[in-house]
Amino acid sequence: MTTRRFATAILAALAVSAFTTGANAQANYPARSITLVLPFAAGSGTDTTTRIISKHLADALGQQFIVDNKAGANGSIAATYVARAQPDGYTLLVTTNTTHSANPYLLKQLSYDPVKDFVAIARTGDLPFMLLVNPQVPAKNVKELVAYAKANPGKLTYASGSSSSSVSGATFAKQANIDILHVPYKSSPPALSDLLGGRITMMFVDVLTGQPHVKNGDLRALAVTTKSRSALVPDLPSMEEAGVPNFDITSWQGYFAPAGTPKDIIVKLNAEIRKIIDKPEIKAELATRGMDAFSSSPEEMEKFVKDQLVLWERLVKDAGIEAQ
Repeated sequence: MTTRRFATAILAALAVSAFTTGANAQANYPARSITLVLPFAAGSGTDTTTRIISKHLADALGQQFIVDNKAGANGSIAATYVARAQPDGYTLLVTTNTTHSANPYLLKQLSYDPVKDFVAIARTGDLPFMLLVNPQVPAKNVKELVAYAKANPGKLTYASGSSSSSVSGATFAKQANIDILHVPYKSSPPALSDLLGGRITMMFVDVLTGQPHVKNGDLRALAVTTKSRSALVPDLPSMEEAGVPNFDITSWQGYFAPAGTPKDIIVKLNAEIRKIIDKPEIKAELATRGMDAFSSSPEEMEKFVKDQLVLWERLVKDAGIEAQ
């Protein structure tokens, strides 16, 4: 055999070996622990529901699922980290409309593309938000809050720890024609802490994070941000029902992998997530944590993300928010 033929044979053998190794790695997936990167701090609604689902995923796939909270920059830190990770199925992003619907219109500089840099795995549900006020505010409902804000222009503040809370606050101010000051935070827990301490007047926050403080009387809930009442908090009116027209903002949650992740890994993860989410007892458990849980196929999720980009462009524009 000539030197050239020998070299060609070696290269061919190496190619076959690499292909076989890659195929075996995918077939044996997962062979080690998987990291779920979150764009919000521990204690947030996304964090709590993810930890519930991850426990069941670990049981189903026989590997540990590690939750890695990378809060900050409106979720961009976490999203960028996963976008640049190896597309091998071992680093995934569990996120919401903050990174994949709103950020392209809230931030002038975005270090990732929510469509091109990711492949959708599954949608896992919605996280309704509600309007909370500190009890020091003399308002028992939204109409009274609007009247109080108009009587005290520029004196009231609203906190935000996500795009949903930020856009909800701006939409409320615009639709109700009131002057209230926005105070942004890295995530909801520290914002809620200042609301509890009376340093902030009001806040739109997910039901999971806010409801315990409502039940013990530390905060007052006035309405939910969904178009209709939420089954999770049926006693609360919708913002539109409470007197604020054209108000319908919902936070969604889903799983993503870096672009280029093998299709069979996506299919496997999707199948296991759907099995978990579709179990009535797990739906019920997530409902107690403020999540309206349901699943989707990767294709349905991809289409949903594209549709949500169109929706949130309008929401941000209508709220009068300028990209920062």
